[in-house]
Amino acid sequence: GARRAVKPVTCYEVEKLPRVDAEFYEAARASMRKTGEVVVPPRDGRTWEVPAGGMFRIRCLEGPQVGDMNLWNAEDISEKFYASKTRQLQATHVTKGDRLWSGFPQMRPMATITHDTLAWYGNDEFGGGVHDVIGSPRCDPYTNAVLRGDHFDHCCHSNLTRALMGSRLFQKSFHSDAATPRDLAPLAEQFVHDVLNVFMCTGFDRKTRKYFMKSTPARKDDFIEFFAEIPLLGGLSACPGGDCGSTHSDDNVTCYPLLVEIFQTDAQTGALHWVGSPSPSSYSRTHGLPHTWRRMPSSPGLSSSS
Repeated sequence: GARRAVKPVTCYEVEKLPRVDAEFYEAARASMRKTGEVVVPPRDGRTWEVPAGGMFRIRCLEGPQVGDMNLWNAEDISEKFYASKTRQLQATHVTKGDRLWSGFPQMRPMATITHDTLAWYGNDEFGGGVHDVIGSPRCDPYTNAVLRGDHFDHCCHSNLTRALMGSRLFQKSFHSDAATPRDLAPLAEQFVHDVLNVFMCTGFDRKTRKYFMKSTPARKDDFIEFFAEIPLLGGLSACPGGDCGSTHSDDNVTCYPLLVEIFQTDAQTGALHWVGSPSPSSYSRTHGLPHTWRRMPSSPGLSSSS
């Protein structure tokens, strides 16, 4: 009827987002010098650091493999990637020219995608796309325990938890000789967040609206590449689902390692002009609150202080 025929509108005025300077990012790419690499083993996780102005790539090292990525501010890991806001401001699946945004209160671009060898994929006949931020809750042992009654310790959530605990930044901030790894795991878990599903091909079934996955189109040497807008600590899990064409959260499919390559660019040295890291959100964080407790309105059913 008429109520269903109402035309939708775009929720956010995305045309007002800061412009992506394609010429700058191409110049940064042209100046890339590899400074390091990290191999992420199958069904496991690893971390790496990238200075602001640097770049990194995630590459399929041996075969089709999905990865679940977290990003943190390397100077304050409470600032972390916000998959839902990235989905609202960019798209359900991200590619070259899209930005990965951090959560509140900073809410700023953390990284910009500068190259994607799977950009050609687009949307398939099933509504699927690659590099998704719609299935971003990641495979985890809690859901697995509910659905299967299993206690599988190599879901992406657990892999990222272990990876973060092994990072220099976590060790520096939270290590205690009196605490065991299992003592610190609940603390690390608080910083693990919704992911960018790198290489994963997903969508929503048009009839049932249920989330689906299908085999990734990624093959050996396919990669996605990022420019670090702020100092980054990255975390990546090589998903136990392998190419995610059949199952996950178990040991039943073939998995491959992933390679993270880290690069220096002329944006770091000053040879390429860069405006620098974006500032955190300018919002005052007052939330409409008064200056004093005496002026606070009381909630229904609660007495206000005199």
